[in-house]
Amino acid sequence: MPTDPDTPPDPHSSTHPDLHPSTTPRIVFLGTPEFAVASLDAILRAGYNVVAVITAMDKPAGRGMQLTESAVKKYAREKGIPILQPEKLKAPAFLDELRSFAADLQIVVAFRMLPEVVWNMPPMGTVNLHGSLLPQYRGAAPINWAIINGEPETGVTTFKLRHDIDTGNILLQEKFPIGPDETAGELHDRMKVIGADLLVRTIAGLAAGTLNEKPQVGIPRQSDLLRQSDLLPESAVPGPTDTSGLKHAPKIFTETCRIDWTKSTSDIYNLIRGLSPFPAAFTELDGKLLKIYRAAKDPAPPTTPTSPTLPPGQPDTDNRTYLRFATADGYIRVTEIQWEGKKRMTVADFLRGYKPRHT
Repeated sequence: MPTDPDTPPDPHSSTHPDLHPSTTPRIVFLGTPEFAVASLDAILRAGYNVVAVITAMDKPAGRGMQLTESAVKKYAREKGIPILQPEKLKAPAFLDELRSFAADLQIVVAFRMLPEVVWNMPPMGTVNLHGSLLPQYRGAAPINWAIINGEPETGVTTFKLRHDIDTGNILLQEKFPIGPDETAGELHDRMKVIGADLLVRTIAGLAAGTLNEKPQVGIPRQSDLLRQSDLLPESAVPGPTDTSGLKHAPKIFTETCRIDWTKSTSDIYNLIRGLSPFPAAFTELDGKLLKIYRAAKDPAPPTTPTSPTLPPGQPDTDNRTYLRFATADGYIRVTEIQWEGKKRMTVADFLRGYKPRHT
């Protein structure tokens, strides 16, 4: 049906009069780590026109502190795509260069927060890929927190950027299970492929004008708030980010990784899975830091006079084949670890050279 030129566009529609449905959009891709490379690769393989890539500046890394390129930069350079590495996203020179690419659409995968002047620039908007089923697990570490919280499933979401982080209108979602023993690293590797496919389908839908944006649950539209304010006292009008009942995915800090052995075996096991391989859950053994990458759950044996229950955190080993720590209701048997000053290894290898400190 023809569109009335005097009718303003619906802000919740993904049909854009500036782009003919049969036209391939000019895309600027923003991303930095390996997770984002899968999406950029899928977009190119699908035949879309990526006119530029924006990624993080080169950073010193390794023992020699050599300047290191991001994974996205390395890939883009191999493909001959123009690369921008702005220090400041509001710098006039960067904004002028970005405008010169005349992008119809911007795609963001694992990049930093964007100012409005950037995300509002292209006529089709800016789409972000997030590693959860929004509105659940907004934040920097959705993969980690889904496993830490013992979720049986997760997913990926494509959505339009807006002012508040991870709150924009949803375009597409895909749900999939989390394995009972799956680590964050393993889920990350599965998710980057599933997410890349979802992004390609999102771009196709946007270009064809067939996607309808869906506001996230718990974020009322401003028009809804205005209507409610006419009927309700001010104290009863919901705020613009009513997120009660939602789980969050904040940045992982050092204290997040410290194991509390007074918790249940299942909770500790999920923490270890959710932080493996990086940054890794840790405890102390003989006064030294012990990172735990893989483990198994052991039920507590019956308590007898000759085999009393160990207090939480107490290590138990036969000095040959196993090392385990007591929890509130059983044991965590560690299988792959890294002791302070040593390399990552199996417990069997560790125990060959381990001499327990007796107190």
